Amino acid sequence: MQPRMNHPAMIVPGAMEALQAVGKLAECCGLAKEVREIVHLRASQINGCSVCVDMDWHGQQKTGGIDKRVFAVSAWRDAPYFTDAERAALALTEAVTRLSDREDPVPDAVWDEAARHFDERALAALLLCITTTNMWNRLNVATKQVAGAWMKSPEAREIVERALAAK
Repeated sequence: MQPRMNHPAMIVPGAMEALQAVGKLAECCGLAKEVREIVHLRASQINGCSVCVDMDWHGQQKTGGIDKRVFAVSAWRDAPYFTDAERAALALTEAVTRLSDREDPVPDAVWDEAARHFDERALAALLLCITTTNMWNRLNVATKQVAGAWMKSPEAREIVERALAAK
């Protein structure tokens, strides 16, 4: 497998730093790391972003082992491992990621449930987390980036390690 091109964030000067800075903003607003992780994984699954799904697996492994919940994220509605707040975050993730799938892309019921569990700052951070993940997914999928390739280049590995630490 070969990517169509080098990653756009590595070609455009300052792009990687700017994109990572937006992603890092979600950390400072009361949005738990566990929520950020499952939201990132779920959006990446929906978008078919093998690079991000692969990075999530490596990130989990690096931080002490893979949580059984990671395996259940795609079936979160039926799995008993998620809190009501996490379920609300996952429902919002699916709605925001699949904007064209419904006449009302983000139904009031989905929004209201998320707003019930997250204050305005945390909800803003959640939206930034979802949309930033979707941006990374779209860049990776459009350019056919290869899962695991980032581990082969020391420069790319350093950039990805910083991104994993920011999640």
